Amino acid sequence: MNNRQTKTNNSYLAEKINLRLRHLPNKKSIEVLDCFAGKSVIWNRIKSKSNYNINVIGIDKIKYGNNLNGDNVKYLKGMDLKRFDLIDLDAYGIPFKQLEIIFNKGYRGILFITFIQSMFGGLPTKMLNKLGYTKTMIRRCPTLFNKNGIDKFKKYLATKGIKKIIIISKKNKNYICIMPKTVEA
Repeated sequence: MNNRQTKTNNSYLAEKINLRLRHLPNKKSIEVLDCFAGKSVIWNRIKSKSNYNINVIGIDKIKYGNNLNGDNVKYLKGMDLKRFDLIDLDAYGIPFKQLEIIFNKGYRGILFITFIQSMFGGLPTKMLNKLGYTKTMIRRCPTLFNKNGIDKFKKYLATKGIKKIIIISKKNKNYICIMPKTVEA
């Protein structure tokens, strides 16, 4: 039996789309930054199901359509994020590096985050450090500090002033929405 975690494109697609549709800003024109755009399946479906004018700038390491091609971390560092109404981080794992950049830039728009921790997957050490766990502690007992990843992720978000999140959990996959009013100024 193969125990390796398989990457699946857009599993639970309906849940992802519905979460986004329910929490779109009430504006005629919406600016979206999709940091893990792929073939733009999610946002193309959202555009077809909504009455809003949605302009999406997608980023992906693989060149698809009109997406920006490359490392989203590098793009995020150089972009003015205030122009976007929402940022989508539909990652295969934990988009910690991207969130750090977004929070450090003071972004206050809507965030959609996919948080996936595989059965044996570790959490980002720097995220655990921000929660008070030292590198020595993590190295000595990694299984202890990598348990309950979503709970630790929620604590990390709280350190960034996030008071409330909307979350849909399916097995080890967590689909999260953070609204601007849930961020402490």
